[in-house]
Amino acid sequence: MAGRIWRLTRPADLETLWQGLGEEDFGDDERLPYWVELWPAAVLLARYVAQIAERVRGRFCLDAGCGLGLGALVAASVGGRVLGFDYEPEALVYARQNAVVNQELLGGNAAPVFAVMDWRTPAVARGSVDLLLGADILYERRFFEPVAALLDHALAPDGVAWIADPDRSVSAPAWKRLEGLGWSVTTPYSGRVAQSGQDMNVHLRQISRKHRGK
Repeated sequence: MAGRIWRLTRPADLETLWQGLGEEDFGDDERLPYWVELWPAAVLLARYVAQIAERVRGRFCLDAGCGLGLGALVAASVGGRVLGFDYEPEALVYARQNAVVNQELLGGNAAPVFAVMDWRTPAVARGSVDLLLGADILYERRFFEPVAALLDHALAPDGVAWIADPDRSVSAPAWKRLEGLGWSVTTPYSGRVAQSGQDMNVHLRQISRKHRGK
């Protein structure tokens, strides 16, 4: 990525961890270990961030559902001030390890801060986020409302969200729904990514507030 090789640690693959799940993992929140995989959307998001470093440098970035931390690490490496959060505490154990493993690639920039957070109750000040990053975070329909609420709460008036999303029928309606809520949605970047046994077309959606007169 941008001429750099990022090394990521994880406890196992998803199939192995799946076999160890109990009934308690299938409650309302379905705490399934999807975070152990590096999904194609995360790779495309990281590529895009690396390519447009000038738009990230010096800005406060929030990486939603950061998982293993690749997006947060790449944003930090180009000078972003990054907070990565995930609902799963174990994911952040590995995200922090990955920050240590890739310390040299940060180039002297501050490593991301990683925190456990539920996007339904975001622990960031209203309107404080310049860039909100997300990779494949709309893989269930029930996630649309909390993600839309997070955008409204967290993004600064001129803030932008970059959400990388594969061709999934479940998330396809989300972009028109966001436009219906007053957001501007464009697709500045797309690509095909083979990763973690998946081979997907992935699209980078840019989401920002519609300003009066535009």
